Amino acid sequence: MPQKVGPLIEFSNQSDKPLVALVVGAGGGIGSAVARGFRDNGVEVAHADQEGADREERPQSKETADLAWFNIDACNEASVGRLVEAVVERFGRLDFLVNAAGITGHGRLDETSLGDWQRVMDTNLTSCFLLCRAAYPHLKASRGAVALIGSSNGVNGGSHLSGPAYAVAKAGIHNLTRYLAKEWAADGIRINAVAPGPIDTPMLDRLTEAQHTRLREIVPLGRYGRAEEVAANILFLCSSGSAWQTGTIVNISGGMVL
Repeated sequence: MPQKVGPLIEFSNQSDKPLVALVVGAGGGIGSAVARGFRDNGVEVAHADQEGADREERPQSKETADLAWFNIDACNEASVGRLVEAVVERFGRLDFLVNAAGITGHGRLDETSLGDWQRVMDTNLTSCFLLCRAAYPHLKASRGAVALIGSSNGVNGGSHLSGPAYAVAKAGIHNLTRYLAKEWAADGIRINAVAPGPIDTPMLDRLTEAQHTRLREIVPLGRYGRAEEVAANILFLCSSGSAWQTGTIVNISGGMVL
């Protein structure tokens, strides 16, 4: 059974209508944990993922069968625009945006093709640009909040395990967060990011046993993080408790980045 995502968190709502969160990449390990956390705290959730994605939130109960799912190509401008408008049309508002869409690369720079570089950059970084731009007028209306997912790779430069494009894209997410924090502050929109270290999700299935062992050894806390631990931080960054936080990059690396 999925774990609960931390204690209940307070979300400020000046309206008599429920708050609404759009979670992109909601079928993945971190995205599904974020979506569950919002739902556990009474926030209505628009779940978005690419068509045919292997969703962890499969319709196995009445609760999951009733979830609102939307298909999206997060790297496509028109698809992102249609998604945001469809969410607002269905729910009437948009208060929170979380982009959990992401892929890794692999190998050294000289082993990286231009196509692989562009695919990793677009999925991780361009998707954030497109989603933030499309959601902006609705977040301005609600004075909402955004949480993006960076990485420890965006701080320490990464390695060949995830490749150069991934490290650069995640560093770009960190600086996009800082940029928009300044640009959107006057509109009452807060934007923050988390920078996880290695998290125990299917994204790590690509590693060999020897690579798993080595990676755990360099984490001072001696284990991988859990998706629910990342989600708890994301929920806090959208909550009333972080009302004076914007432009923050939260280090969630088990001590790997100090």
